[in-house]
Amino acid sequence: MRSTAAYVLQYWFFYLKGGRAHTPLHEQFLRQIAMCSSSRKISRRRFLSLSAAAAAGALLYKTSPTFAQASDRSAQGLRPQTARTGVIRVGWEAVKRLDPAFASSDSEIAFLTAVYDYLVDVTTTDAVSPRLAESWRVSEDGRQYTFKLVPNAKFHDGKPLTAEDVLYSFNRLRDPAVGSPKISLFDNLEQISAPDDLTVVFTLKTTEPDFIYSITDNSAVIVRAGATNFETEFIGTGPFKVERYIPEDRTLFVANEDYWQSGLPYAAGMEHRYLDSNAAIEALRGGELDVVLRMPNARFVALQNDPNLQTVTFPTSGHDALRLRMDMPPGNDPRVRKALKMATNREEINAFAQLGLGSPGRDAPIGAYFADYFDPDSPLPPYDPDGARALLAEAGYPDLTFDLFVPNTGTRPDFAVVIKDQWAKAGITVNINLVDEATYYGDDGWLEVQLGITGWGARPSPQQYLDFSLKSDGKWNESRIADPELDALIVKAGTSVDRAERIAAYKAIQRKLAEDGPLIIPYFFPTVGAARKEWQFEGGFTVQAFPGRTTFTRARQA
Repeated sequence: MRSTAAYVLQYWFFYLKGGRAHTPLHEQFLRQIAMCSSSRKISRRRFLSLSAAAAAGALLYKTSPTFAQASDRSAQGLRPQTARTGVIRVGWEAVKRLDPAFASSDSEIAFLTAVYDYLVDVTTTDAVSPRLAESWRVSEDGRQYTFKLVPNAKFHDGKPLTAEDVLYSFNRLRDPAVGSPKISLFDNLEQISAPDDLTVVFTLKTTEPDFIYSITDNSAVIVRAGATNFETEFIGTGPFKVERYIPEDRTLFVANEDYWQSGLPYAAGMEHRYLDSNAAIEALRGGELDVVLRMPNARFVALQNDPNLQTVTFPTSGHDALRLRMDMPPGNDPRVRKALKMATNREEINAFAQLGLGSPGRDAPIGAYFADYFDPDSPLPPYDPDGARALLAEAGYPDLTFDLFVPNTGTRPDFAVVIKDQWAKAGITVNINLVDEATYYGDDGWLEVQLGITGWGARPSPQQYLDFSLKSDGKWNESRIADPELDALIVKAGTSVDRAERIAAYKAIQRKLAEDGPLIIPYFFPTVGAARKEWQFEGGFTVQAFPGRTTFTRARQA
């Protein structure tokens, strides 16, 4: 078995080389400040403009703790619109599902982001920002959110946007007959109502301090009321219209000349080219693409020296989780779970896969990005491959073999290579099965495999990771964990308006997962991006924590 150092050397030769109790809105506001502050501590590479952007996000919250409103859109720095020119070409992996209820990969969400609009957005600093909702109010008891819609938005077919479309969009996501994996995101939603054509009211069953973040979910685009044929009819209110969609090859978009945000987009069109990561990078360097947002870190580091490119990176809450199913042998034995943790050197994985661009993980989906909630002292067992071997023998697994399923994107293959090397020292054989990303996540294949590495995109709140993947009834509970004590902690963290109680619950969750959880999370990956200098980006070249949410409305050809 070759050492990890040998893999590193080969890798670099080959490449050349994310008083009174707080009201829900108080809670959101304080977290956003904390996250922004935390991000500056994590890395000085997180945008020179971070302070200004964070301040702009904070201004979305008025003095009243129950009201938020958009700043004047005419003051957002729009340049006077001249003739739209240029088609910005962006490289993505091929898409599989374009129904918003089921889309999940970066490439699929990028498609939705171009064609549709969200009710509210999350900025690059994780502040909540208006979009189709120009303002919103939260009731004093925290159970009712009232949104006022912009009055001038129209769908691509000319139909005006109304509250009916918003009701249809969210009710569809929570309809069991549709079967969206996002249904559990809105379990706490009692009803949605529309007092008039431009007002939407969400009423919750219980308090949920992070509910505003649920509204920003990747799937929560606003579609036309009654729409069903999402794989072939692409009619939204968004900045681009679909001119031609060629599966497995490309999508051609043209600017929406009647877009409700006057003057946007700047470009005449956009093209999504569907290529694997290496082909996309070569196309970028050769001038056949203008932007690539997904790539191995080593390739990104090499691109930073290219005089024709502009690059950006910052840490996020996104992470890769090596997870073991707990509903079958050997993952149902706590000794095996502990042994796998003991056989894992997280620092080595982080250094190899992230090349210093990410931040360390401690086997829970809550990292330093969530500064107030992160526990840097959760009780991980020390790296001890000999001790792991002995513990496996005690559990009756002296010659353990796993098939490890891995998406072939990002740093997940690198993660797998190091795990194979490390676990071999504890007597564990790992057979790596690289799978196309869209295939891995398609038809729930990733939920069925015994051992897999799953990439979890950046989220603005740790609660979304917990509700989806670590609650017993979570839609994406890929490890099949079923722990009543953990469930109770997750509920407390997600419903309490007592800040200290929430912090205590999140830290208790991290301790449980570190001691006996089914996850190994060695790092939180950064968002990276590279673009040709022929394109100028108003406010600078930036990338969303979930790359697929990056918009190109303010990109102009130089």
